[in-house]
Amino acid sequence: MKILLLLAFFIPAVALAQNPPMAAVPTTKILAIGHINAAKAGDRSAIMPTEVRETVKLYLAGKIDSWYVRRDQPGVVFLMSVSTVKEAHDLLEALPLGKAGIMEFELIPIGPLSPLSYLLTEPAKP
Repeated sequence: MKILLLLAFFIPAVALAQNPPMAAVPTTKILAIGHINAAKAGDRSAIMPTEVRETVKLYLAGKIDSWYVRRDQPGVVFLMSVSTVKEAHDLLEALPLGKAGIMEFELIPIGPLSPLSYLLTEPAKP
């Protein structure tokens, strides 16, 4: 088992040394990881009905693909169908919890799995 783990780390390093860099890929989604700002949390119960309605509108507009609740702390995780961090930030800051400074997000741009480009490279001929 240890040998397999070693190979899993060694082979990609050798491949990178012998092959051209991976293809650049576009940002196609934003992973938005939200957490509650404890200093401003207060009583969120009055805001939540409006927050949920506005979030549903983003979902129905195709801006949020999927949404999850965090299990490690209060907050949410959205997979957003936008191509820039700025657009995700603007949409999330316009939600009631964002306007109140209660919910903050870490925004991570993601795209297609670029190592798959190695499947498109012809193997070296002996």
